[in-house]
Amino acid sequence: METRAHYVAVGAFVLTMVALAFVAVLWMARASLTTDYAHFDIYFKGPVTGLRNAAPVEYNGVPVGKVTEIRIVPFEKRFVAEDEDAEDTAPSDGTPATMIRVTTEIDAHVEIKQDVRASVETNILSGVSYILIVKGSQTAPSLQAKAGERYPVIKAHRSRLASVVARAPEILERAETALDSVNKLLGEKNREALAESLENVRVFTAGLADRRQDIAELTTNANKTVNTLNHLIDNIDRSYSGPDGLGSQLQTTIGDADRFVKNLTDTNKQLQQTLTDVRPGVRSFSQQTLGDVGILIGETRQLISGINRLTAEIERDPTKILFGDRREGYRPK
Repeated sequence: METRAHYVAVGAFVLTMVALAFVAVLWMARASLTTDYAHFDIYFKGPVTGLRNAAPVEYNGVPVGKVTEIRIVPFEKRFVAEDEDAEDTAPSDGTPATMIRVTTEIDAHVEIKQDVRASVETNILSGVSYILIVKGSQTAPSLQAKAGERYPVIKAHRSRLASVVARAPEILERAETALDSVNKLLGEKNREALAESLENVRVFTAGLADRRQDIAELTTNANKTVNTLNHLIDNIDRSYSGPDGLGSQLQTTIGDADRFVKNLTDTNKQLQQTLTDVRPGVRSFSQQTLGDVGILIGETRQLISGINRLTAEIERDPTKILFGDRREGYRPK
């Protein structure tokens, strides 16, 4: 009986665990069963290393879906984004090149715009690859399937790692050029010039060491000169800003000059007033008195002329003034 009871307990426990596992699976799958998904195709021209079915799809870092299918399909130019900088993969012999078509299912509540771009990113720590959808503006229209497309097509672009790998040849070429320049810089001639420069520096420093006493004296003299200059500046400052300094005297002089200018202004006003008062007398003097003075001067000149003639007559014949002219003229009979 005891062995049979143990079997019953173990069977009950197993059935309970199976039931719990079934409930857990249903609970975990409930989101998938109740969520609506929209399908999108992404065409990659380059490799999609590390990408597998059920790989996560993220929109600006947020998980929104997963990868459902990865297929190799013929190359078609219309599925390539115009801004993708990858070179044309069509071979030269005319056979069509291939590209990778990745089908994804994304939560239907996430609106995918026409200007979004998708890339294959790789987690460096875990090595897991996933699809990252970026960009997408609010003003852009929603992405819809075009004629000949089974699902709407999200344009692909290179990932950051793929861009680095694609530019690796150019980077290596530039590194080689830089190394060549370094080799030229470190050539024999430049090394000799550098060695000569270092030798000159050594000789110069040795000369400084030999003249350290002179340098110490020069430094001491320079300090004394600076102290003297500071003392001179202090004296100049005190002579200017002191009670009887140049600053006070200059202010006093400026005040005196200001008063002098004001006095000159007042004197000018008084002179103008005086000229205004004497202007009528000056006008009368110039118009009347000057005319009378001219007449007086003319008469004075006539008087002086008569006096001159009288003086001449007296000098020639003084008796004529006293006795008159005693000469008689001819009297006809």
